[in-house]
Amino acid sequence: MPYLADHLRFIPTAAVPLSLKSYIRGETPLSTWPAAFSMTVTYLTIVFGTREIMKDRAPFKLVTLFRAHNLLLSVASFVLMLLLGEEVVSNWIKLGSYGVLCADEAYTQKLELYLLINYYFKYYEFVDTIFLALKKKPLTFLHVYHHSATAILMFVELNGRTTVCWVSVVINLGVHVIMCNYAVLSYVCSLKRSPDYYYFATAGGARFWQYLTTLQIIQFIIIFTVSFFAVYNMLVHNFLPMVPHVGDCAGTTTSGLLGVGVVASYLVLCINFFEKTYIKSKGMTTHKTHLHD
Repeated sequence: MPYLADHLRFIPTAAVPLSLKSYIRGETPLSTWPAAFSMTVTYLTIVFGTREIMKDRAPFKLVTLFRAHNLLLSVASFVLMLLLGEEVVSNWIKLGSYGVLCADEAYTQKLELYLLINYYFKYYEFVDTIFLALKKKPLTFLHVYHHSATAILMFVELNGRTTVCWVSVVINLGVHVIMCNYAVLSYVCSLKRSPDYYYFATAGGARFWQYLTTLQIIQFIIIFTVSFFAVYNMLVHNFLPMVPHVGDCAGTTTSGLLGVGVVASYLVLCINFFEKTYIKSKGMTTHKTHLHD
């Protein structure tokens, strides 16, 4: 192991600069606070600027382009999820359950490379919101906040070399695969006008977004629980060693606390979204303000 990575020849050769296949603060692209912050500010400026420009204009449809975007995200997320999973299983065999979550040795070059690629994905996913603005779809606070905060969070986790962050990345990639595959499949069915198209176009398809939101809530509960466990052990081991704990956990105090805090905010906002959209609202029509992660 890992077999898939070797088969795809995924790891860059020696000719590629180290700063492009490992995360080196100040050398790897987008590895400094000014760079990460400026990307987020640019994202917010473009999104809200586009919304203002589109205010008195007809919405763009962009159907084919949007589906191609979803297909690209789906395939890329699936491949990266498999590569990460393969590396995690390899580490688990060598280090055990606690080690794969917390050991410095589990933060291998391959794991770091996959996390770096995922970090760059977060910036590409900004395109999601630009599509919504061009199509004049509602821009929820949760959607914009999630995209902005996740990019910054991944930047902080890479700086902190936080081993446990692979848990959130793998689960999130899995959700992406499900969501993007649904979008692509609904488009294919609409082109063929197959019987399945009427599922996607009516209440049956609308229920998918309720199930997806439920899956996202479960996702955040799992990520929060694992992250809290890791941060608890890290803090207790370093500051209150007399308190019962398993051992130390790789990462920094900043990356650990920020990770738990951001995931907790996602969970609260997601539950609030679910309550407003699917419990308080009586109409179960197609919800275009679904989450994007």
